[in-house]
Amino acid sequence: MSSNKKNTRVVYSTDPDFRYEEEKQPLISLPPSQQKLYLSLDKKQRKGKKVTLITGFVGNSDDLKSLGKKLKSACGSGGSVKGGEILIQGDFREKVKALLEKEGYKVKLHGG
Repeated sequence: MSSNKKNTRVVYSTDPDFRYEEEKQPLISLPPSQQKLYLSLDKKQRKGKKVTLITGFVGNSDDLKSLGKKLKSACGSGGSVKGGEILIQGDFREKVKALLEKEGYKVKLHGG
């Protein structure tokens, strides 16, 4: 199996110039004014501990990581950035909402 053939649904092609195309993440992040982020408080699968969850970011992972680092340091709390989500330990919904709106993001509180 050649290196350019990954898990695709095309079994065979008669076109000699056919190339398998991979799905790629967006390389360019949308500007903050065009993004709508969702804030929620989550404590499922976390032994009852609360985390602030930010979802809905559209862009590359480096920009997401830098946004997560900025939010964590502003809240003075730990957290992580993975799977396209930012997790901040503790209930910081109002503080994070204010910070994101100041940066120009559209923010919507999601869930209870």
